[in-house]
Amino acid sequence: MKPMKVGIIGVGNISPAYIKGCRAFDILDLTACADMNFERAQTVAAENQIKKACTVEEMLADPEIDIVINLTVPSAHAEIALRTIAAGKHPYSEKPLAVSLDDGRRIVEMAAAKGVRVGCAPDTFLFAEHQTARKLLDDGHIGPAVSAIGFMMGRGPEKWHPNPDFFYQPGAGPLFDMGPYYITCLVNLLGAVKRVSSAARASFPERIAKDGHAIPVNTPTHVAGTLEFESGPIATLIMSFDITAHRLPRMELYGAKGSLVIPDPNGFDPAVRMFVPGESDWAEQPNPFNPDWRRGVGVADMAHAIQSGRLHRASGDLALHVLEVMHALLESSQKGAHVEISSKVERPALLPLNLPARALD
Repeated sequence: MKPMKVGIIGVGNISPAYIKGCRAFDILDLTACADMNFERAQTVAAENQIKKACTVEEMLADPEIDIVINLTVPSAHAEIALRTIAAGKHPYSEKPLAVSLDDGRRIVEMAAAKGVRVGCAPDTFLFAEHQTARKLLDDGHIGPAVSAIGFMMGRGPEKWHPNPDFFYQPGAGPLFDMGPYYITCLVNLLGAVKRVSSAARASFPERIAKDGHAIPVNTPTHVAGTLEFESGPIATLIMSFDITAHRLPRMELYGAKGSLVIPDPNGFDPAVRMFVPGESDWAEQPNPFNPDWRRGVGVADMAHAIQSGRLHRASGDLALHVLEVMHALLESSQKGAHVEISSKVERPALLPLNLPARALD
């Protein structure tokens, strides 16, 4: 397939992972980068041998750019995505798709009207270990799924992140920052969420950044939720920036005949472990997928899908469903009631086995 030219908007903390990830696939030609700080864009372009640094306006006006990877802060995701669509290009955004649910719907609807694709992180569910877990489930090794858990608990990013303030504002917090990894992974395994319930709070009124400045906390920093899936299973989810230490697992999936330990959906532990009755211990499972797939695999999959006409996996519809689930969790806590999920989404297709090293078709 013909390589598609890619531009990146926003060259902050996560951009090195996408630069490396784009260059792992023949179908992606990383051509340009842009940033509000043009000098920063120039530096990143020079350090990474990217052909050109430009302004956002120049990138969106460039007829050569096919796909725009949006790595801006969450509050800017919708604006950049809508401008990208208006320019006739395919947006692929860091998570979440948008801060507000209305903006998320607007992105998906405008893209459909314009005839362009929408992609959105996380694409970590396409990493080899999570595809392995999905295949073990689909092949019946643990029987029909019964329930699952996902726990992301820590003390927050303010002591290490260079610009941590936005993590404690609406549209961020542990739910919108880390929840997309866990919820997307669960949807990949179990399908669409039917309804949710939760309790949420901000345990501390402010945080102190590593440079000493105080950050006011304006969003819940501990969310405990229950997700009921259309297919039947029930998942327990805790997302917290309020926990000093814990000994809980990251993710586990429980079936009628056995259980799976699933790696952190934002980490790089390659081991999937399974327990079935009659075995003496949890057994590490062989991984039949490419272990080199990392961030960028969702962009590459979208590029292949655009050219072949098939559906892509890290899609706008999937990201919109996850966005609705997150908003519903906060709404449930505020109302003290279950909240139904209106959007529907199919499980993304499992990646084929024996793909070429640098391609997804």
